[in-house]
Amino acid sequence: MHFDQILSAVGGFGKYQKILYVWICLPQILLGFHMMVSVFTGATPPHHCRVSHSFADTNSSLSASISLKLNLSIQPDPQADSSCFSTDNIFQENRTARSPCEHGWVYSTDIFQSTTVTEWDLVCDRAVYNSLSSSVYMFGLLVGAALFGAMADRYGRRLALLLSIGLQTVFGVATAFAPNFPIYVLLRFIVGTTISGVIINAFVLGTEWTCTQKRMLAGIITDYFFGLGYMLLAGVAYLIRDWRKLQLAISAPGFLLIFYIWVVPQSARWLVANDRREEAIVLLRKAALVNGRTLPPSVQIERCDMKSGGKRSHSAVDLVRTPQMRKRAFILFYVWFVNVLVYYGLSLGVSTLGTNLYLTQFVFGLVEIPARSLVLLFLPWSRRLSQSAFLAIGGVACLLTLTIPEDHSNLRTALAMAGKFGITASFAIIYVYTAEIFPTVLRQTGIGVSSMFARMGGVLAPIINMLHSRSPSTPMIIFGLAPILGAVLALALPETAGRPLPDTVEDAENWDNSTPTKEKPDKFENTSQSGGSTEEQELERLATRS
Repeated sequence: MHFDQILSAVGGFGKYQKILYVWICLPQILLGFHMMVSVFTGATPPHHCRVSHSFADTNSSLSASISLKLNLSIQPDPQADSSCFSTDNIFQENRTARSPCEHGWVYSTDIFQSTTVTEWDLVCDRAVYNSLSSSVYMFGLLVGAALFGAMADRYGRRLALLLSIGLQTVFGVATAFAPNFPIYVLLRFIVGTTISGVIINAFVLGTEWTCTQKRMLAGIITDYFFGLGYMLLAGVAYLIRDWRKLQLAISAPGFLLIFYIWVVPQSARWLVANDRREEAIVLLRKAALVNGRTLPPSVQIERCDMKSGGKRSHSAVDLVRTPQMRKRAFILFYVWFVNVLVYYGLSLGVSTLGTNLYLTQFVFGLVEIPARSLVLLFLPWSRRLSQSAFLAIGGVACLLTLTIPEDHSNLRTALAMAGKFGITASFAIIYVYTAEIFPTVLRQTGIGVSSMFARMGGVLAPIINMLHSRSPSTPMIIFGLAPILGAVLALALPETAGRPLPDTVEDAENWDNSTPTKEKPDKFENTSQSGGSTEEQELERLATRS
């Protein structure tokens, strides 16, 4: 008897699971806040060199018009940012002399009262630190995936999820009081690790309580709430223009989730797998009660078979040991890498589009809803073609922005949004597609390694955006060509829609030679083969009851 049989009997997606998904979805809003807040807290407003006191005293008699003419007479270096050079010495030396700002900068407060850039002068030769701080944050997601993933396997999804939310709140608030830039980067790194803890364990906890038929829909629902956080952030940032107050505003609400200690359940599947059957049966009976079902007293939890795929003798090396698995693994790794690279490259580079930052941020979050909804329509038809098509849409849209003059910022933004739309849809597909391509014995390992490649893309995205100051077209060229290559490579992957999933490496190797057959709904495995026991027949009756 499989665990999914008992789960179906108590209600695979009943009231109990729907309440659980409410608790899972609420932190996704905060994730959207933390993932995108650097667009505002790390924004670079217009600035110019601060004039030295001696220069101001010496030239106090100059009128504004004369000063303007003097400034206009200076011939700037076309390769240099004029806001990074001082003209204090034009009277002492010559009218074309330029030197780095020695007395700091003056920043415009028209849009932002303060940002990390204005507080720690992260401009000119120090601008690289602003992008590197985003990369360090993304590296935190990579570390967190390994740290909290291992913690969840050992101590349970519930503990890892609650700890992640708690640490995210505490260190998110602490970030608002960072005394200097290195401490700020360190705190953001820790917040990044907790982001992965929430993402992974909320997803796993939800799917382990949900029947197979509803898992894709349930996963998309959580993504909607991330998009909601994406949109809400634009409004919160519009109202709060000081970076410390904004950081505090997006972090402090996490304290309201303290009641999760009493409402978030452990994964019954994890409890069974770790030989804690008594606790599992208590949770399953509670779920059955909430769902209006009754778990038969005759059910023996000891007899549950967790479909572990046999002995745990496989490792990440098995992903690339055989020819077909190797080809598919490398393609999937690249597609994961590209999805995150372009997704966060476009999201974090929104300030370079030249339009209203707050409105653009809101619309960038809004396009995620139709993108993910469209996935639900196309996925049952084809995983392979859908993956390839949406990657191509994202890449082509990014390249088309290069054909639009910079003074047509609205059109450039619209094309960037089309690129974001395609990449968002592709991102939603790759989760499902990867889980279906890797065999059962390597599925968790394959998704874990794929996630590592994805986080590498997240680390590189801010660095590639940094190239915009040197060559404005370079980031979009990369964000355009990379997914187009991924679209071509995705066509070499097998189609998984409506086909039984491979359980072993041998199944995966021979998949191309097997006859595609429609996968039957996730019901009980032929109970007649097991003698049609009364227990299994009763479970089947409960599972199929409307």
